[in-house]
Amino acid sequence: MDFVKMEGLGNDFVIVEGPAVVSRSDVQRLCDRRFGVGADGVLMATPLGGQKVAMEYWNADGGKAEMCGNGLRCIAKLAVARGWVDNAPMEIETAVGPLGAEVLDDGRVRALMGHPKRGDSDSVAVAGVTVHPVSVGNPHAVIFVDDPFAADVTELGPRIERDPIFPNGTNVEFVKVESGNRIRMRIWERGVGETMASGTGATAAAFAAALYEGAQSPIDVLLPGGNLTVEIVDDEAWVTGPANFVFSGTVD
Repeated sequence: MDFVKMEGLGNDFVIVEGPAVVSRSDVQRLCDRRFGVGADGVLMATPLGGQKVAMEYWNADGGKAEMCGNGLRCIAKLAVARGWVDNAPMEIETAVGPLGAEVLDDGRVRALMGHPKRGDSDSVAVAGVTVHPVSVGNPHAVIFVDDPFAADVTELGPRIERDPIFPNGTNVEFVKVESGNRIRMRIWERGVGETMASGTGATAAAFAAALYEGAQSPIDVLLPGGNLTVEIVDDEAWVTGPANFVFSGTVD
């Protein structure tokens, strides 16, 4: 199986070209950092002709996920590099619908994250803390904290991820609003654990910060792996950030 390793702010992926059959065990083996390639997840990119590419995503535990923001930017950059599409406009088919993307002159990628939505309740109590449910096509639980780096992410993250109130599990963001247009966060990613960055997580955090804390778009999101910019225009969210090639290879 041929693959390309890419990353966005340290959120790293093994990308295979489709159409192909990818099993749960394939994903787990590829993502294993000792016995495999090592990654937070596996992406499958399938050229569809015209200006379209299809994207599928699996978390490192082998579970299928609805959406991946950093992965979306990597797919866009790969599609342009391989000549599957011209740069813009391109359309990436995902499990949550078609999303546009563009590779900018500086090499960063700007991509549509869709339409973030608040949960059925503005807030719920889970594991002794108040969380704000948000959907970016995939589920998120945003927690506002005084200091994300003092938050007990590795203890609270898995408890909230697997709480029965989230029947499909959830990603968990620990967020501090530092100014009107800047937030800092860490993320516990469903099916992976703590990661250095998340595009959908940054979107969910920025959306919640605007909705509940008065943050103003565009919002700079500071993550352990680097910075993303989230623009919320009407009911759409766009994320701009890096997507980089690491290496390519073949595995049995």
